[in-house]
Amino acid sequence: MGLTGQLRIDRIVGNNVILTMEPNSSREYVLFGKGIGFSCKGQKHIDAEDPRIEKRYRLDDRDKALQYHSLLEELDPEVVQISEQIIDEIRERLGTPVDPKVYFALPSHIQFVVYRLRNGMEIVNPFLYETKMCYPQEYKIAAKAAKMISEKFDVIIPEDEVGFLTYHVYSAAGSVTAGQLVQLTELMNEIVERIEGWREAPLPKKSSDYARLIMHLRYMMERILQNKETENPFAAEIRNKIPTEHEHAKLIAQMIEERLNQKVSSDEIGYLAMHLYRLFRSVDAEK
Repeated sequence: MGLTGQLRIDRIVGNNVILTMEPNSSREYVLFGKGIGFSCKGQKHIDAEDPRIEKRYRLDDRDKALQYHSLLEELDPEVVQISEQIIDEIRERLGTPVDPKVYFALPSHIQFVVYRLRNGMEIVNPFLYETKMCYPQEYKIAAKAAKMISEKFDVIIPEDEVGFLTYHVYSAAGSVTAGQLVQLTELMNEIVERIEGWREAPLPKKSSDYARLIMHLRYMMERILQNKETENPFAAEIRNKIPTEHEHAKLIAQMIEERLNQKVSSDEIGYLAMHLYRLFRSVDAEK
């Protein structure tokens, strides 16, 4: 049976988020909806089936509730406000609903970034190039978000931070968290270093074949995280025709399996071997 009846409004977190309680069970619910906070100002209750509610998030246990309340107490209202503006921009530009968790993760991230910049702490992103390559649309949105934050709090947002904001933009509309994206990007960087070790030379990072390899790794690892299977009817043929690249692909698959704790199929290994073959062939042709 779904949630019904009146919910008591305990707190208006922002224009799009309110904290409520179901009186009979004393369970707390965070409600999300475009303009729901703004339109509920002055109200003491809201119907659980109100059409303005787009998503509900129940604070199931005491630890989760305490964590959320602690976050609310620590957040600067201006940070919440700018975060909601950025989330609206994400929703509009990507044309998809956003994950409610972004209403927690993004303001927390922004507040910490502003604190670091105001205190002269350096922000370094070793994966900026790969991030820009893998998430170009999200990077553009993140660049606009950085400008909004910069103007609001009078701080200069470095390009490295735009890369980190890109993870939050992507995770807002996707099924992979910002933390997982950092992990995947770090793993991609390690894979590139391993390949360069095999080749005993740096890879041409501005080449189209390198870009294809990076994009393939990105989608491959996201598929693996989401347990999505792919079919490769040429897997056996690839293994026989390009055995060296196939062995390299198997070693990369082992790295991925160890880091993500997920099995990499022989079909995925075959596709990865093809991308390695194309990249190696183009590099050798330029020698």
